[in-house]
Amino acid sequence: MAARKLNVAIAGLGRMGARHALHLLGSTPRANLTAAFSPSDKELAWAQHHLTPYGVTLYKDYGEMLRHEGLEAVLIATVTTVHAEMAIKAIEGGLHVLCEKPLSTSVEVSQTVVDAARRRPDLKVMCGFSRRFDASYRDAWERVKSGSIGRPSVFRSQTCDKIDPSGFFVDYAQFSGGIFVDCNVHDIDLMCWYFSLTPSTPVKSIHAIGITAIQPGLKKHNDVDNALGLIELHDGRIATVYSSRMNAPGQHDTTEIIGTAGKISVNANPATNLLEVHEGDGIRREIPPTYYERFKEAFIKEVNEFVGCVLDGKDLPLGLEQAVMAVRIAGWLQESLVKGVKIDFDQDGKRVERAKL
Repeated sequence: MAARKLNVAIAGLGRMGARHALHLLGSTPRANLTAAFSPSDKELAWAQHHLTPYGVTLYKDYGEMLRHEGLEAVLIATVTTVHAEMAIKAIEGGLHVLCEKPLSTSVEVSQTVVDAARRRPDLKVMCGFSRRFDASYRDAWERVKSGSIGRPSVFRSQTCDKIDPSGFFVDYAQFSGGIFVDCNVHDIDLMCWYFSLTPSTPVKSIHAIGITAIQPGLKKHNDVDNALGLIELHDGRIATVYSSRMNAPGQHDTTEIIGTAGKISVNANPATNLLEVHEGDGIRREIPPTYYERFKEAFIKEVNEFVGCVLDGKDLPLGLEQAVMAVRIAGWLQESLVKGVKIDFDQDGKRVERAKL
């Protein structure tokens, strides 16, 4: 008897959606990609060539795709602005949902997905924070959890993308919510994970600064290409997050968790593999050119674990409330960046107005 497979549809066939679709076809043995949606003729043309030969039905209407016969789950990889709307429609249609991060650039809108999921406890609904599925980050978590570095007290993390001269990030900034919501939300989620924070953990202060060094077009969207954020907690712990759109050699995402008895670093010295190139002008190692190359295996594991949780009735590895918490902190950092102010909070989470001189 053939093992049961989960019938999954993909919504969105852009850069990440197309990759997820191929992962579902070739790297997710317990899933069956049955349908795909995109409003873009260009993306559907790609799908006609890459997905249709494998029996995938294509749709230009999302609602129609949700009614695809036998469909059980949807992976949402569209532009961020419609993540929440699409997730809620799928939930209300009785479908399990894996949604690319973030649920929304708005905390309030993100919360509507949480509320919809609570009304359907029979469904699995997860927001995909890919680094939580990376082998090195999971190893770091197990070591932190074991107490090997004492109490984690200082967190430093960065997301540095390779320079992209195409202008993609400038155009995408109108939808992304800003560099902290788009990039550093990953680092913020890791901070929450390694510090074992909950939505009720009080933040003491938020402060962010940034510059536009090479992409002046970002200014019209109140965004920057380099940003630094400081997060202070009332329990005495601190975190810094840094993001950049102009890392010349390639992708460099690294994290440090500093505890009272030691420190853990993840990807401090990036490398694509163990290769070293010895040439006349020196010795060098190559690093992954993009975020996808660095975390490809994590993306694949994320989908496989989600599918397994649905089929086996297991708990998901992270809850939606954690996704909302990461967006909330990212939004505060973006606000601090745009307004040029430090934001303070009391122990109850209420804002403390700073005296004006």
